[in-house]
Amino acid sequence: MHTDDPGLFGPRSVTWQLHADPMMWIAGIRALYLQALHPRAVRGVFQNSAAFRMSGQGRRDAWGRLMRTANFVGTLTYGTTEAAEQAGAAVRGLHRRLAATDPDTGERYGVDEPDLLLWVHCAEVDSYLDVLRHSGYPVGAAQADTYLDEQREGARLVGLDPAGVPGSRAALAAYFARVRPELALTPEAREVDGFLRRPPAPAVLVPARALLWRQVAQLAYGALPAYAHQLYGRPVRPAAVTRRLRATGRLLRAVPPTVRWQLPPRHILRAVARLGPDSRPAPYKLRRSAAILDGQEGAQGELRG
Repeated sequence: MHTDDPGLFGPRSVTWQLHADPMMWIAGIRALYLQALHPRAVRGVFQNSAAFRMSGQGRRDAWGRLMRTANFVGTLTYGTTEAAEQAGAAVRGLHRRLAATDPDTGERYGVDEPDLLLWVHCAEVDSYLDVLRHSGYPVGAAQADTYLDEQREGARLVGLDPAGVPGSRAALAAYFARVRPELALTPEAREVDGFLRRPPAPAVLVPARALLWRQVAQLAYGALPAYAHQLYGRPVRPAAVTRRLRATGRLLRAVPPTVRWQLPPRHILRAVARLGPDSRPAPYKLRRSAAILDGQEGAQGELRG
């Protein structure tokens, strides 16, 4: 009998189902594009992250950084409560030691300022929801709100007060409307753009980068909101992007989950081993819960009428 700790969210959560989808990788790249448009946030990353430095080991370690990000999200989603809390404590400790300098004013500020952490969080969850929904994943409006509410717990682990974190689509839209005047295409953002379009790769992988990665990066970029395209200066056709997202979603989801989950860091396999086969994430579980929720909302509407 499996009775182990289900972690922060558990198998019944929307988060548990969404974060198992292979389109999360494309959503993560979209998040990086969006996050780079906040001048103070990208400056903090740029001045402290080896991934975007132009020399030596930092460039070679870029893929390692991507894997560490995936490992953090996987731990918060599918790890035990203790593992998630430890991962959050490690991130908070790292952020406390890092600072950046505004080149125009000379101001020195910490990368753990709440406004910066909130931007990073909102850009991530917006990207996850947007890419999965536009690629055909069955996330209804009510479930999207539930997901954002659940993600306040992840925000807490990186140092935010959950009460101040958007917990619905309406609140998230209002947040982006408020912060949009602060966004800009800085030199740092241009370099992040260049990095994502043409990341460093060993010579043997350069053909694969040209063939595969370019398509992935273009799709992630295309999924950005219109104002981000305007700032980057490369407009797209939304209808074409949606078609490509849906086609890519169908292709990636055709790969059996048990095959996909073998890829590192294998958090889902460990969670299923810990909690039992009924804990396997699957899109049909969201469809079923959506049908139940729709029925409840319909019944409530009849009573109100």
